[in-house]
Amino acid sequence: MIKLALIGCGNMGNAHKQRLGSLAGRMRVAATVDVVPERAESAKHMLGADLATTDYREALALVDAVLIATPHHLHHAIGMACIAAGKHVLMEKPLANTEVECLELIEAAEQRGVVLMVAYIQRYHPLIIQMGELIKAKTYGEPFHVSMWTEQFTRFPEADSWGHKAATLGGGQLFSHGCHYIDLMLDWMGEPAEGMHMGTNFGTPWMEREGTSDVSIKFESGAVAYHGATWGARGTRLGYAFHALCTEGTLELDQFHGTLYLHRDNDRHAGRAREPEVLAHIEGGLKHTDREMAHFLDCIEQHKRPLTDGWHSLQSLRVIWRLYEAESRGIVADLRGLGFKSLDVIENKNLPG
Repeated sequence: MIKLALIGCGNMGNAHKQRLGSLAGRMRVAATVDVVPERAESAKHMLGADLATTDYREALALVDAVLIATPHHLHHAIGMACIAAGKHVLMEKPLANTEVECLELIEAAEQRGVVLMVAYIQRYHPLIIQMGELIKAKTYGEPFHVSMWTEQFTRFPEADSWGHKAATLGGGQLFSHGCHYIDLMLDWMGEPAEGMHMGTNFGTPWMEREGTSDVSIKFESGAVAYHGATWGARGTRLGYAFHALCTEGTLELDQFHGTLYLHRDNDRHAGRAREPEVLAHIEGGLKHTDREMAHFLDCIEQHKRPLTDGWHSLQSLRVIWRLYEAESRGIVADLRGLGFKSLDVIENKNLPG
């Protein structure tokens, strides 16, 4: 039975605690931590924890692992302390706000021989897994264009919230939320070659940096991908929608409604359109945190490297930082060497120790 501390019981911590009960046979939450005592106490009672505290250091003696779901600028310091104490770490995305901080966390975990996993929750969604497998296997031909839309309304209640500020958030909407989808692009499409980003806080004036973001990337294969996202949607039809145009058909994932479609042989201009084929349908919402946590537990128990380890997380952040830099200079970003291929040396290796 793995004992866990939930560090941060606010927005993302709340998303996790809703599903932790399904893993009661493998783990238990022994401590809940939050700077707001009432939130820590509420989570303690909900999860049956032994301790609620405002100081995460008080929890470390009670647990084997931690889930860190704090504001981004606190990830590095808390993560380093937990790793130094020999605790396995599941870090909410992004890993940290700078490359130096990310590397320090990765290297500390490698040296200590503990699991460091980043909560790129989309990698554990059953339909996204299936869609990615179909794309990479070229089941419906060569993928030549992938598009990802995420439209939501995100505004923290406090006007001076950490989530509105570039320094504490780590950037804007692209860095904080778009990192999920850059990670998916790299996993599905391979090595990036070049790209560009345009962002704005028009429509999201509470954001210091961009609240709306458009990314286009061209890959070494010649395929292109697009991510359009906003935290300013007062309403949406697309919601969370993914399309992959392949040479023998188009895959469509309507994540809001949990349905993966295949479109083939459509000729709408001629008035003919075959109904899409439903490849899969599931219930369960957008965030399958129980599947993500189960993978974290697997990695602890089997002493193996996570699918979304620190190195893979860092690659998606490196792409975003390069896009930001190129945007500030008004040029197309050179993204060569920033894909997962450069990480082949660590693939399929267990953790040290």
